[in-house]
Amino acid sequence: MKKIFFTLFYIHCFSFFSAQISDTLKISRQEAEAVFLAKNLDIIAQKIEISQAEARAVQAKYWPNPKLSISEVNLWRTYDIEEQPALIGNWGKNTQISAEIEQVIQTAGKRRKNIELQKIEVEGEKYELQEVLRELKKTLRNTMTEILYNQEQQKIYQGQIASIEKLTKSYQNQLNLGNISKAEYVRLKAQEIEFKKKLVSLKQEIEDQQAELKGLLMIPSNAYLVISDPFVMPEKQLSEVELAQWLEKAKENRPDILIAKNNEKHAAKNLEIQNAMKTPDLAFSIGYDRGGNIMKDFVGLGVSLDLPIFDRNKGNIQDAKLEIEKSKNETRKNMLKSENEIVSVFRNYIRTQKVSEDIDENYESTLDNLLISHEKNFRLRNLSMLEYMDFLDTYIGNKMIILDTKKELNQYYENLQYVVGQDL
Repeated sequence: MKKIFFTLFYIHCFSFFSAQISDTLKISRQEAEAVFLAKNLDIIAQKIEISQAEARAVQAKYWPNPKLSISEVNLWRTYDIEEQPALIGNWGKNTQISAEIEQVIQTAGKRRKNIELQKIEVEGEKYELQEVLRELKKTLRNTMTEILYNQEQQKIYQGQIASIEKLTKSYQNQLNLGNISKAEYVRLKAQEIEFKKKLVSLKQEIEDQQAELKGLLMIPSNAYLVISDPFVMPEKQLSEVELAQWLEKAKENRPDILIAKNNEKHAAKNLEIQNAMKTPDLAFSIGYDRGGNIMKDFVGLGVSLDLPIFDRNKGNIQDAKLEIEKSKNETRKNMLKSENEIVSVFRNYIRTQKVSEDIDENYESTLDNLLISHEKNFRLRNLSMLEYMDFLDTYIGNKMIILDTKKELNQYYENLQYVVGQDL
């Protein structure tokens, strides 16, 4: 936890001085996720939307404000009327005034139903946050896997370039002395250039991945991120037994399914509200009239309501019913989609896992030792150029197979967590 705190503190300081410095920042997967959760603007924006929905839920609890109306006030003097007592000082003896307070009372439980609808919308925004997190976590973790994969490739090619540059320099001296043919030198130089070109391509790929990762972590552009974790296979071993559990967990945990179910609840509650809208609201009023009636000071009560003769809200009710059917179909679609995705990703993981099991844990170190041996024998002229180049191709190819297997297993594992909807 302390390490994560200092990482966040370092990145904050780094952001402040980013205009003056450029540095390499080593960061682990765990630290990257902590920074991501704290600083990612998409997550922050979604949290604000939850707060907005909660504010709307609070607003729905308030009653409509009463309405005050003042009318029939004559601002000029009117003659030939019965004089009345003054209102303010000597003013008001010849003045008429009418005032009314009106309060709307919502009927058929509209207010309660609207409060419940707003609570459903708050839940929906929380599920949206889970969906944003699910999408961005997958992107974050797969991007880090790609960076680790390319970092390992870089090490392979940098090692080969350092080795082959020495060989090329030695062969150039031998060519100048006339001990070897120019064709042998050119073949070795071509291999050196090919490795360097591959290294440039890798660096270009890493730049794109750096931009993606820094955007997710909100880190300045002139930083260079190095993932400090070793590039290894996922530790957890998966089996067919867990598949049925994941299919059930997805129905309970996948945000897209929870969003669809919440939309069903929203549609059902909206139908209740639309049915309630058939019942007109009541408006109760109390009014006062001075000087406009046979009574000097008249106080009266009133009530008003719309007569539901022409508009019975039938269109909106039908629309709400169709929305329920639509949301139910969306839920069924998402459930079926989740089952297919889980089975597909799981099968791909198992296939790749079987390949990884065929690779002996000492195989990679054996390859490295054989390369050292072949380089030595090639310098001593115990191996021909063709034999050395043939083994070099085999070495690079096998190292790539090992790296590809690690990358695919990590990506399938992350994709499996994505389709299940939780960390496994």
